[in-house]
Amino acid sequence: MTLYYQLYRSGTLGITLIDSLNELIQAGHITPQLAMQVLEQYDKSISEALSSKVKAKATMKGDLGIYRLCDDVWTLVVKNSSFKCDHETITITDKVKIVACSNRRAGE
Repeated sequence: MTLYYQLYRSGTLGITLIDSLNELIQAGHITPQLAMQVLEQYDKSISEALSSKVKAKATMKGDLGIYRLCDDVWTLVVKNSSFKCDHETITITDKVKIVACSNRRAGE
């Protein structure tokens, strides 16, 4: 079985999916095993959709405070940053935490 990063489970959509699956398990409508299969399909689908459908590019400038690479996942903490996407620039004076991974599947 191919593994996919589980990064997107902590986003709004992922949390809502997990909450819904938990409710279905509690009500006896699905098994925990089926819920895990749904989450694995979610990981696969969102990873493939983001790598193939999203074409936007962004640039970022700022002061890199902390950086870490673990299991092919970068964690960056940037202060006084500005993000530019298309013709819009967003400036953030506080810290921003960025978690980034390659578009390869986990374990490749």
